[in-house]
Amino acid sequence: MKSRPTRSECCSLLIALVVLVSVCIAPSVWAQQAGTELPKTKQTTLGLYVTAREAYSKWQADPDNIMVLDVRTTEEYIYVGHAPMAWNVPLASQTYDWDAEKQYFGFKPNPAFIAQVTEIAGVTDTILVMCRSGGRSAMAVNRLAEAGFTNVYQIIDGFEGDAVKDSESVYNGQRLRNGWKNSGIPWTYQLDPERMRFASGQTKEQQP
Repeated sequence: MKSRPTRSECCSLLIALVVLVSVCIAPSVWAQQAGTELPKTKQTTLGLYVTAREAYSKWQADPDNIMVLDVRTTEEYIYVGHAPMAWNVPLASQTYDWDAEKQYFGFKPNPAFIAQVTEIAGVTDTILVMCRSGGRSAMAVNRLAEAGFTNVYQIIDGFEGDAVKDSESVYNGQRLRNGWKNSGIPWTYQLDPERMRFASGQTKEQQP
């Protein structure tokens, strides 16, 4: 007659079962759950999310088949810095129209955005999208989803990260909490014009 499992054996079996279920759950399900904790401005219709550090690890694991897409303005990409492997296709260009309510200069949408991304990526390719801190990249992911792209991840903390919210800190309001630039992963000011597109839809050869 077989003996009944001990309490410790039952606990071990339960732990193993939990681990097995965790491994079997699709990454997109985990992403959707994580997305419910994000501000609505950072959520996407595809529900695929990574942090900047996770995005870098994901790219490192398969650099030939994973694209990092930076949708900030050309000026941000050049002067604030960027991930070395990132393509720059601006979702919008900077304007000099001051928005008094929001306290910043506005943006003008890039009408060539989808066409420019389609030039360098297929609709089933894995694309990791970032902007400054996750707002514009969410909009970019949603636009790509509408155009038929299916495997596009939102880098939730962007390149510069979220702002420090501590009135006692000298860094209050500065984007130093997370983000690609603050995560100890590679970034650069060096440019590769082949990886850049322009909001006007012009190529580098057509620029005045």
